[in-house]
Amino acid sequence: MSLKETILSDMKQAMKDGDSEKRDTLRMLDSMIKNVEIEKKKKEEGLTDQEVQDVIAKGVKQRKDSVTQYEAGGRAELAEKEKKEIEIFAVYMPQPLSEEKVCEIVKATISELGVSSKEEIGKAMGPIMGKLKGQADGNLVRKIVEEELQ
Repeated sequence: MSLKETILSDMKQAMKDGDSEKRDTLRMLDSMIKNVEIEKKKKEEGLTDQEVQDVIAKGVKQRKDSVTQYEAGGRAELAEKEKKEIEIFAVYMPQPLSEEKVCEIVKATISELGVSSKEEIGKAMGPIMGKLKGQADGNLVRKIVEEELQ
């Protein structure tokens, strides 16, 4: 079963269970996926699981930004709503790697590329983020890369 089919199945189950919050969040996610399918002209064949995960990751990032803004504006109830949506989205994301595992991958990639100075961070970040796509936060990866290149 593809990731999109799993999301639709979970949405139907949420409807049966009367879980309006999960239902609405999954409907929104389905809509986001359909919009990307239209943009990429893949309406007939649909998106791959990786492309669906990219859509979910974008949604999570948007919600994290919203949480920050809502908390700064004193709107705790809206921040909580966004946090719950992040929790629902997270179910469909790959499990994040531990900081130790990210550090191992960063060290290996830096040695493969022969990068040795801070001026070459950009040269290292592209390949590293390609390997860690969806499994590690970009800010964490950047911090580890900077520490390794000191």
